[in-house]
Formats: sequence, C-alpha cells, structure tokens
Amino acid sequence: MLHYSSKILIAFGETFSEEDGAFQKWLLQNDYAELAALSSAIRGSYEARDWLLKNKFPELAALDGAIDEQPEAFLWLRKFGFDFLIVFAEAISGKKQAVQWLEKNNLEIFIRLAAQIKRYRDNQTYDYHKLRF
Repeated sequence: MLHYSSKILIAFGETFSEEDGAFQKWLLQNDYAELAALSSAIRGSYEARDWLLKNKFPELAALDGAIDEQPEAFLWLRKFGFDFLIVFAEAISGKKQAVQWLEKNNLEIFIRLAAQIKRYRDNQTYDYHKLRF
C-alpha cells in the first residue's frame, strides 16, 4: 500500500464514510479496482475478498483477514514479508505501538486511514445470524 499516492489513499479512506458510493466508483473507473475491492472486503463482502485472491492481490485479502484479527492472515503476511500490512492492521485495531510506528516513520496518511477504518468498523452492527461459517 505504500506505493499509492496520497490522493489515491485519501479516496480509498473516503469509501468508509460515503453513502452514495462515489469514491468507490472513482477507484473502479481509475484503475484502482483492488482498492475498491479491499474497501468492500473490509466492509464485509466475501465476493470482494475472493476477487482480490483471484486477481493476484492476496496480500490485500490477507490484510482484510488481519483487520479481522485472523491469526492465519497475520502468519501469511509475515511469511511473505508484508510487515507493513501487519502494522497497518494493528493500527486499525487501535494498537498504540503500531500507531506510534506509523508516526515515527512519517506515515500520517496511514494513521488517518486506520482511524477511518476503525471508526467505520466500530459503528457497525452485525447480524450474526447472517454470517457464513
């Protein structure tokens, strides 16, 4: 995720607060389908997670799993050297050490993204009867 420009990352972050899907559509129309899919996956779409896997973005699918605190996702990210994505997932979970690492490395955009995603997830109510296991 470090290779995306700030403009693209800001658009990605806005997908967690929009209601009309404009930023999601913008990402899709401007060749950032992987970020649109990641946003959808984080927001609960199994289809989006599967799309990430099928379209050669397994690290983003694993990031989604890590955000959900799935141990196997963390193991996969570590095994394949995606240490930054581990820190980012931990920052989204509110772990102070991860946020401090982002601050120390002047990655304010990711602090902002982590806060946006955390705020979105903290304000969701889930119908546990509809979850697939």
